[in-house]
Amino acid sequence: MPWHPHLWHPTTQVALHPEPLRVSGADGCVLQLDDGRSLIDAISSWWVTLHGHSEPSIAAAVGLQAQVMEQVIFANFSHEPAEQLATRLAALSGLDRLFFSDNGSTAVEVALKMAWQWWRNQGSDRRRLVAFEGAYHGDTFGAMAVGDRSVFTEAYDELLFDVARISWPHTHWGDSDIETRETQALNELDDALAVPTAGVILEPLIQGASGMRMVRPEFLRAVEARVRDRGTLLIADEVMTGFGRTGSLFASQRAGIQPDLMALSKGLTGGFLPMGGTLASERIFAGFISEEPLKTFFHGHSFTANPLGCAAALASLDLLEQHPERFLHFEGRHRPHLEALTAHSMVKQVRCLGTMAAFELDCGSTNYLNPVGRQLQRLCLEDGVYIRPLGNVVYLLPPLCISDKQLQNCYSAIGDGITKLS
Repeated sequence: MPWHPHLWHPTTQVALHPEPLRVSGADGCVLQLDDGRSLIDAISSWWVTLHGHSEPSIAAAVGLQAQVMEQVIFANFSHEPAEQLATRLAALSGLDRLFFSDNGSTAVEVALKMAWQWWRNQGSDRRRLVAFEGAYHGDTFGAMAVGDRSVFTEAYDELLFDVARISWPHTHWGDSDIETRETQALNELDDALAVPTAGVILEPLIQGASGMRMVRPEFLRAVEARVRDRGTLLIADEVMTGFGRTGSLFASQRAGIQPDLMALSKGLTGGFLPMGGTLASERIFAGFISEEPLKTFFHGHSFTANPLGCAAALASLDLLEQHPERFLHFEGRHRPHLEALTAHSMVKQVRCLGTMAAFELDCGSTNYLNPVGRQLQRLCLEDGVYIRPLGNVVYLLPPLCISDKQLQNCYSAIGDGITKLS
Protein backbone atom coordinates (compact mmCIF):
# COMPACT_ATOMS: atom_id res chain seq x y z
CA MET A 1 0.00 0.00 0.00
CA PRO A 2 1.21 3.60 -0.52
CA TRP A 3 2.14 5.82 2.40
CA HIS A 4 -0.99 7.23 4.03
CA PRO A 5 -1.20 11.01 3.47
CA HIS A 6 -1.96 11.76 7.15
CA LEU A 7 0.14 9.27 9.17
CA TRP A 8 3.66 9.62 10.62
CA HIS A 9 5.16 6.24 11.48
CA PRO A 10 7.64 5.74 14.37
CA THR A 11 11.40 5.32 13.81
CA THR A 12 10.80 5.22 10.07
CA GLN A 13 12.64 7.15 7.40
CA VAL A 14 10.06 7.48 4.60
CA ALA A 15 12.79 8.18 2.04
CA LEU A 16 14.50 4.85 2.75
CA HIS A 17 11.80 2.39 3.86
CA PRO A 18 9.23 0.51 1.79
CA GLU A 19 5.58 1.33 2.27
CA PRO A 20 3.96 -0.25 5.36
CA LEU A 21 2.04 -3.50 5.15
CA ARG A 22 -1.64 -3.07 5.98
CA VAL A 23 -2.90 -5.42 8.70
CA SER A 24 -6.57 -6.40 8.68
CA GLY A 25 -6.59 -8.74 11.67
CA ALA A 26 -4.48 -10.71 14.13
CA ASP A 27 -4.95 -13.94 16.04
CA GLY A 28 -2.47 -15.77 18.24
CA CYS A 29 0.93 -15.42 16.58
CA VAL A 30 -0.44 -14.56 13.15
CA LEU A 31 -0.98 -11.21 11.44
CA GLN A 32 -3.46 -11.17 8.55
CA LEU A 33 -2.66 -8.71 5.77
CA ASP A 34 -5.07 -6.95 3.45
CA ASP A 35 -3.52 -8.71 0.47
CA GLY A 36 -4.43 -12.13 1.90
CA ARG A 37 -1.01 -13.10 3.24
CA SER A 38 -0.39 -14.35 6.78
CA LEU A 39 2.73 -13.51 8.79
CA ILE A 40 4.04 -15.03 12.01
CA ASP A 41 4.66 -12.14 14.41
CA ALA A 42 8.03 -13.34 15.72
CA ILE A 43 8.73 -10.22 17.82
CA SER A 44 5.38 -9.84 19.61
CA SER A 45 4.69 -6.53 17.85
CA TRP A 46 7.53 -4.60 19.52
CA TRP A 47 7.56 -6.98 22.50
CA VAL A 48 4.09 -6.14 23.86
CA THR A 49 1.87 -9.03 22.70
CA LEU A 50 2.59 -11.40 25.55
CA HIS A 51 0.08 -14.25 25.21
CA GLY A 52 -0.96 -13.72 21.60
CA HIS A 53 -3.07 -11.37 19.52
CA SER A 54 -6.79 -11.14 20.32
CA GLU A 55 -6.37 -13.41 23.37
CA PRO A 56 -9.99 -14.26 24.25
CA SER A 57 -9.80 -14.06 28.04
CA ILE A 58 -8.18 -10.62 28.01
CA ALA A 59 -10.60 -9.36 25.36
CA ALA A 60 -13.50 -10.57 27.49
CA ALA A 61 -12.13 -8.89 30.62
CA VAL A 62 -11.75 -5.56 28.81
CA GLY A 63 -15.26 -5.86 27.38
CA LEU A 64 -16.82 -6.55 30.75
CA GLN A 65 -14.97 -3.65 32.37
CA ALA A 66 -16.04 -1.31 29.55
CA GLN A 67 -19.66 -1.96 30.48
CA VAL A 68 -19.00 -0.90 34.09
CA MET A 69 -16.55 2.02 33.92
CA GLU A 70 -14.11 3.01 31.20
CA GLN A 71 -12.20 5.85 32.91
CA VAL A 72 -12.23 8.05 36.00
CA ILE A 73 -9.82 10.68 37.28
CA PHE A 74 -7.41 8.96 39.68
CA ALA A 75 -6.33 12.03 41.65
CA ASN A 76 -9.48 12.13 43.77
CA PHE A 77 -10.84 8.61 43.25
CA SER A 78 -9.80 4.99 43.42
CA HIS A 79 -11.41 1.85 42.02
CA GLU A 80 -11.32 -1.90 42.40
CA PRO A 81 -9.36 -2.86 39.25
CA ALA A 82 -6.48 -0.53 40.20
CA GLU A 83 -6.49 -1.74 43.79
CA GLN A 84 -6.46 -5.39 42.74
CA LEU A 85 -3.63 -4.85 40.28
CA ALA A 86 -1.52 -2.93 42.80
CA THR A 87 -2.02 -5.64 45.43
CA ARG A 88 -1.08 -8.44 43.05
CA LEU A 89 1.99 -6.69 41.63
CA ALA A 90 3.19 -5.81 45.13
CA ALA A 91 2.96 -9.45 46.19
CA LEU A 92 4.72 -10.66 43.04
CA SER A 93 7.52 -8.07 43.01
CA GLY A 94 8.26 -7.36 46.69
CA LEU A 95 7.69 -3.65 46.06
CA ASP A 96 4.73 -2.25 47.96
CA ARG A 97 3.57 0.77 45.99
CA LEU A 98 2.40 1.13 42.38
CA PHE A 99 2.34 4.47 40.55
CA PHE A 100 0.49 4.30 37.24
CA SER A 101 1.54 5.99 34.00
CA ASP A 102 0.90 5.33 30.33
CA ASN A 103 3.97 3.75 28.68
CA GLY A 104 7.48 2.45 29.26
CA SER A 105 9.30 5.74 28.78
CA THR A 106 7.14 7.49 31.33
CA ALA A 107 7.41 4.57 33.76
CA VAL A 108 11.19 5.11 33.64
CA GLU A 109 10.75 8.89 33.83
CA VAL A 110 8.65 8.45 36.98
CA ALA A 111 11.30 6.21 38.55
CA LEU A 112 14.04 8.76 37.87
CA LYS A 113 11.97 11.60 39.27
CA MET A 114 11.08 9.57 42.36
CA ALA A 115 14.71 8.69 43.03
CA TRP A 116 15.88 12.27 42.54
CA GLN A 117 13.15 13.87 44.64
CA TRP A 118 13.35 11.23 47.37
CA TRP A 119 16.86 12.38 48.17
CA ARG A 120 15.75 16.05 48.06
CA ASN A 121 12.94 15.24 50.48
CA GLN A 122 15.50 13.71 52.85
CA GLY A 123 17.55 16.91 52.76
CA SER A 124 20.33 15.19 50.77
CA ASP A 125 22.19 16.77 47.87
CA ARG A 126 22.94 13.52 46.03
CA ARG A 127 22.88 14.36 42.34
CA ARG A 128 24.75 11.70 40.39
CA LEU A 129 22.85 9.16 38.29
CA VAL A 130 24.65 6.09 37.00
CA ALA A 131 23.65 4.18 33.86
CA PHE A 132 25.24 1.57 31.64
CA GLU A 133 26.75 1.88 28.18
CA GLY A 134 24.37 0.62 25.52
CA ALA A 135 21.28 1.24 27.63
CA TYR A 136 17.95 2.20 26.13
CA HIS A 137 15.26 3.42 28.54
CA GLY A 138 12.83 5.23 26.25
CA ASP A 139 12.36 8.34 24.16
CA THR A 140 11.26 10.99 26.66
CA PHE A 141 14.00 13.37 27.78
CA GLY A 142 14.91 11.86 31.14
CA ALA A 143 14.80 8.37 29.68
CA MET A 144 16.99 9.48 26.77
CA ALA A 145 19.47 11.06 29.16
CA VAL A 146 20.12 7.81 31.04
CA GLY A 147 20.13 5.88 27.76
CA ASP A 148 23.19 5.47 25.60
CA ARG A 149 23.97 8.28 23.18
CA SER A 150 22.90 6.90 19.81
CA VAL A 151 20.94 7.62 16.65
CA PHE A 152 17.88 7.82 18.91
CA THR A 153 19.29 10.72 20.93
CA GLU A 154 21.77 12.49 18.64
CA ALA A 155 19.41 15.34 17.66
CA TYR A 156 18.81 16.18 21.33
CA ASP A 157 22.23 15.61 22.93
CA GLU A 158 22.72 19.20 24.04
CA LEU A 159 19.43 19.08 25.96
CA LEU A 160 20.22 15.91 27.95
CA PHE A 161 21.69 15.88 31.45
CA ASP A 162 24.96 14.08 32.11
CA VAL A 163 25.19 10.70 33.80
CA ALA A 164 28.10 8.49 34.79
CA ARG A 165 28.35 5.50 32.42
CA ILE A 166 29.61 2.05 33.24
CA SER A 167 30.60 -0.71 30.82
CA TRP A 168 27.98 -3.39 30.20
CA PRO A 169 29.85 -6.74 30.06
CA HIS A 170 27.46 -8.52 27.71
CA THR A 171 28.15 -12.14 26.94
CA HIS A 172 27.25 -14.98 24.59
CA TRP A 173 27.77 -18.69 24.11
CA GLY A 174 31.44 -19.63 24.27
CA ASP A 175 32.56 -16.31 25.77
CA SER A 176 35.90 -16.97 27.48
CA ASP A 177 36.69 -13.42 28.57
CA ILE A 178 33.56 -12.50 30.49
CA GLU A 179 35.03 -12.48 34.01
CA THR A 180 37.72 -10.00 33.01
CA ARG A 181 35.17 -7.63 31.52
CA GLU A 182 32.86 -7.97 34.52
CA THR A 183 35.72 -7.08 36.87
CA GLN A 184 36.52 -4.01 34.77
CA ALA A 185 32.90 -2.87 34.84
CA LEU A 186 32.64 -3.35 38.60
CA ASN A 187 35.81 -1.34 39.11
CA GLU A 188 34.26 1.45 37.01
CA LEU A 189 31.14 1.27 39.18
CA ASP A 190 33.22 1.55 42.35
CA ASP A 191 34.82 4.71 41.00
CA ALA A 192 31.47 6.20 39.99
CA LEU A 193 29.84 5.44 43.35
CA ALA A 194 32.66 7.24 45.15
CA VAL A 195 30.64 10.36 44.28
CA PRO A 196 27.38 10.50 46.29
CA THR A 197 24.86 8.91 43.91
CA ALA A 198 21.09 9.22 43.80
CA GLY A 199 20.42 6.13 41.74
CA VAL A 200 21.77 3.42 39.46
CA ILE A 201 19.49 2.36 36.60
CA LEU A 202 19.82 -0.82 34.56
CA GLU A 203 17.92 -3.22 32.34
CA PRO A 204 18.19 -6.46 34.32
CA LEU A 205 19.85 -9.30 32.41
CA ILE A 206 19.14 -7.95 28.89
CA GLN A 207 19.61 -4.60 27.19
CA GLY A 208 16.91 -4.65 24.54
CA ALA A 209 17.12 -1.95 21.86
CA SER A 210 20.91 -1.86 21.85
CA GLY A 211 21.00 -5.42 20.55
CA MET A 212 19.64 -7.91 23.10
CA ARG A 213 22.91 -7.71 25.03
CA MET A 214 22.81 -10.15 27.94
CA VAL A 215 24.78 -10.17 31.19
CA ARG A 216 25.17 -12.89 33.81
CA PRO A 217 23.07 -12.87 37.01
CA GLU A 218 26.21 -12.90 39.16
CA PHE A 219 27.31 -9.61 37.61
CA LEU A 220 24.01 -7.96 38.57
CA ARG A 221 24.26 -9.34 42.10
CA ALA A 222 27.71 -7.78 42.39
CA VAL A 223 26.30 -4.48 41.10
CA GLU A 224 23.53 -4.58 43.68
CA ALA A 225 25.99 -5.30 46.49
CA ARG A 226 28.00 -2.21 45.63
CA VAL A 227 24.88 -0.07 45.29
CA ARG A 228 23.68 -1.18 48.72
CA ASP A 229 27.10 -0.61 50.26
CA ARG A 230 26.96 3.02 49.12
CA GLY A 231 23.35 3.55 50.22
CA THR A 232 22.27 4.30 46.66
CA LEU A 233 18.91 3.49 45.07
CA LEU A 234 18.67 0.73 42.46
CA ILE A 235 16.24 1.20 39.55
CA ALA A 236 15.28 -1.77 37.37
CA ASP A 237 13.86 -1.00 33.94
CA GLU A 238 11.71 -4.09 33.35
CA VAL A 239 9.63 -2.55 30.59
CA MET A 240 10.80 -5.28 28.20
CA THR A 241 11.98 -8.00 30.57
CA GLY A 242 8.92 -8.17 32.84
CA PHE A 243 6.14 -10.76 32.82
CA GLY A 244 7.97 -13.95 32.00
CA ARG A 245 10.17 -12.78 29.16
CA THR A 246 13.41 -13.97 30.80
CA GLY A 247 12.07 -17.26 32.16
CA SER A 248 10.87 -15.84 35.48
CA LEU A 249 8.09 -13.38 36.19
CA PHE A 250 10.61 -10.54 36.49
CA ALA A 251 14.22 -10.51 35.31
CA SER A 252 15.25 -9.10 38.68
CA GLN A 253 14.03 -12.30 40.30
CA ARG A 254 15.99 -14.51 37.93
CA ALA A 255 19.07 -12.38 38.57
CA GLY A 256 18.54 -12.56 42.33
CA ILE A 257 18.35 -8.80 42.95
CA GLN A 258 15.74 -6.60 44.64
CA PRO A 259 15.50 -3.07 43.23
CA ASP A 260 14.06 -0.06 45.05
CA LEU A 261 12.14 1.04 41.95
CA MET A 262 10.91 -0.97 38.97
CA ALA A 263 9.50 0.35 35.67
CA LEU A 264 6.89 -1.78 33.88
CA SER A 265 4.95 -1.58 30.63
CA LYS A 266 4.79 -3.57 27.31
CA GLY A 267 3.55 -6.98 28.52
CA LEU A 268 1.75 -5.47 31.52
CA THR A 269 -1.63 -5.57 29.75
CA GLY A 270 -0.75 -8.49 27.48
CA GLY A 271 -0.39 -5.97 24.66
CA PHE A 272 -4.05 -4.96 24.70
CA LEU A 273 -3.86 -1.39 26.01
CA PRO A 274 -1.13 1.20 26.64
CA MET A 275 -0.25 1.31 30.33
CA GLY A 276 2.87 1.86 32.40
CA GLY A 277 3.61 1.46 36.06
CA THR A 278 6.44 2.21 38.48
CA LEU A 279 6.73 0.00 41.54
CA ALA A 280 8.42 1.50 44.59
CA SER A 281 9.41 0.25 48.00
CA GLU A 282 7.46 1.41 51.03
CA ARG A 283 10.59 3.28 52.11
CA ILE A 284 10.50 5.38 48.94
CA PHE A 285 6.77 6.04 49.32
CA ALA A 286 7.18 7.11 52.95
CA GLY A 287 9.75 9.70 51.89
CA PHE A 288 6.99 11.69 50.15
CA ILE A 289 4.56 11.76 53.10
CA SER A 290 4.79 15.18 54.72
CA GLU A 291 2.78 18.19 55.88
CA GLU A 292 5.05 20.16 53.55
CA PRO A 293 3.28 20.41 50.14
CA LEU A 294 6.55 20.70 48.21
CA LYS A 295 7.41 17.12 49.18
CA THR A 296 4.46 15.89 47.11
CA PHE A 297 5.27 13.86 44.01
CA PHE A 298 3.76 16.20 41.42
CA HIS A 299 3.35 13.86 38.49
CA GLY A 300 0.26 12.49 36.77
CA HIS A 301 -1.34 11.30 33.57
CA SER A 302 -4.85 11.79 32.25
CA PHE A 303 -5.38 8.04 31.91
CA THR A 304 -3.67 7.06 35.18
CA ALA A 305 -4.94 3.67 36.38
CA ASN A 306 -7.31 3.37 33.43
CA PRO A 307 -9.83 0.67 34.45
CA LEU A 308 -9.75 -1.00 31.03
CA GLY A 309 -5.96 -1.32 31.19
CA CYS A 310 -6.17 -2.63 34.74
CA ALA A 311 -8.69 -5.25 33.68
CA ALA A 312 -6.41 -6.36 30.84
CA ALA A 313 -3.42 -6.53 33.18
CA LEU A 314 -5.33 -8.61 35.74
CA ALA A 315 -6.45 -11.05 33.04
CA SER A 316 -2.87 -11.27 31.74
CA LEU A 317 -1.58 -12.07 35.23
CA ASP A 318 -4.23 -14.77 35.50
CA LEU A 319 -2.87 -16.41 32.36
CA LEU A 320 0.72 -16.24 33.60
CA GLU A 321 -0.26 -17.84 36.89
CA GLN A 322 -2.41 -20.52 35.22
CA HIS A 323 0.22 -21.46 32.63
CA PRO A 324 3.70 -20.79 34.03
CA GLU A 325 5.14 -23.54 31.84
CA ARG A 326 4.69 -21.25 28.82
CA PHE A 327 7.52 -18.99 29.97
CA LEU A 328 9.46 -21.16 32.43
CA HIS A 329 10.66 -23.62 29.79
CA PHE A 330 10.75 -21.53 26.62
CA GLU A 331 14.53 -21.33 26.58
CA GLY A 332 14.74 -25.04 25.84
CA ARG A 333 12.56 -24.54 22.76
CA HIS A 334 14.97 -21.97 21.31
CA ARG A 335 18.21 -23.81 21.98
CA PRO A 336 18.22 -26.59 19.35
CA HIS A 337 17.26 -24.13 16.61
CA LEU A 338 20.02 -21.74 17.66
CA GLU A 339 22.54 -24.59 17.73
CA ALA A 340 21.60 -25.46 14.15
CA LEU A 341 22.02 -21.82 13.05
CA THR A 342 25.62 -21.77 14.27
CA ALA A 343 26.50 -23.83 11.20
CA HIS A 344 26.12 -20.63 9.16
CA SER A 345 29.45 -18.85 8.86
CA MET A 346 27.73 -15.46 9.21
CA VAL A 347 26.19 -16.31 12.61
CA LYS A 348 28.18 -15.28 15.68
CA GLN A 349 27.73 -14.38 19.36
CA VAL A 350 24.64 -16.52 19.90
CA ARG A 351 22.74 -15.95 23.16
CA CYS A 352 19.44 -17.00 24.66
CA LEU A 353 17.48 -16.24 27.81
CA GLY A 354 13.90 -17.23 28.50
CA THR A 355 11.71 -16.35 25.51
CA MET A 356 14.45 -14.25 23.87
CA ALA A 357 17.01 -15.57 21.40
CA ALA A 358 19.55 -13.46 19.53
CA PHE A 359 22.70 -13.58 17.45
CA GLU A 360 24.75 -11.26 15.25
CA LEU A 361 25.43 -11.42 11.54
CA ASP A 362 29.14 -11.17 10.80
CA CYS A 363 28.88 -8.54 8.07
CA GLY A 364 30.60 -5.34 9.11
CA SER A 365 29.65 -2.90 11.79
CA THR A 366 27.47 -3.68 14.77
CA ASN A 367 25.19 -0.74 14.19
CA TYR A 368 21.47 -0.05 14.31
CA LEU A 369 21.69 1.44 10.82
CA ASN A 370 23.45 -1.58 9.29
CA PRO A 371 21.21 -2.37 6.25
CA VAL A 372 21.66 -6.14 6.55
CA GLY A 373 18.80 -6.27 9.05
CA ARG A 374 16.34 -4.77 6.59
CA GLN A 375 17.58 -7.14 3.90
CA LEU A 376 16.98 -10.17 6.10
CA GLN A 377 13.60 -8.80 7.16
CA ARG A 378 12.53 -8.60 3.52
CA LEU A 379 13.62 -12.19 2.86
CA CYS A 380 11.78 -13.48 5.94
CA LEU A 381 8.61 -11.63 4.92
CA GLU A 382 8.70 -13.60 1.67
CA ASP A 383 8.62 -16.76 3.82
CA GLY A 384 5.72 -15.56 5.98
CA VAL A 385 7.68 -14.44 9.06
CA TYR A 386 7.92 -10.94 10.47
CA ILE A 387 11.15 -10.01 12.27
CA ARG A 388 12.70 -6.59 12.91
CA PRO A 389 16.48 -6.94 13.37
CA LEU A 390 18.41 -4.32 15.31
CA GLY A 391 20.96 -3.55 12.61
CA ASN A 392 22.98 -6.74 12.27
CA VAL A 393 21.50 -8.23 15.46
CA VAL A 394 18.78 -10.77 14.69
CA TYR A 395 16.43 -11.80 17.48
CA LEU A 396 13.23 -13.68 18.18
CA LEU A 397 10.83 -12.68 20.95
CA PRO A 398 7.56 -14.43 20.05
CA PRO A 399 4.25 -14.51 21.91
CA LEU A 400 4.00 -17.27 24.50
CA CYS A 401 1.31 -19.04 22.46
CA ILE A 402 3.60 -19.81 19.52
CA SER A 403 3.47 -23.47 18.48
CA ASP A 404 6.54 -25.63 17.87
CA LYS A 405 5.71 -25.65 14.16
CA GLN A 406 5.42 -21.87 14.02
CA LEU A 407 8.72 -21.50 15.89
CA GLN A 408 10.34 -23.91 13.45
CA ASN A 409 8.99 -21.81 10.56
CA CYS A 410 10.59 -18.71 12.08
CA TYR A 411 14.02 -20.32 12.30
CA SER A 412 13.69 -21.87 8.85
CA ALA A 413 12.89 -18.47 7.34
CA ILE A 414 15.84 -16.89 9.12
CA GLY A 415 18.20 -19.69 8.12
CA ASP A 416 17.10 -19.56 4.47
CA GLY A 417 17.41 -15.77 4.50
CA ILE A 418 20.95 -15.91 5.87
CA THR A 419 21.91 -18.44 3.19
CA LYS A 420 20.66 -16.09 0.50
CA LEU A 421 22.52 -13.16 2.06
CA SER A 422 25.77 -15.06 2.29
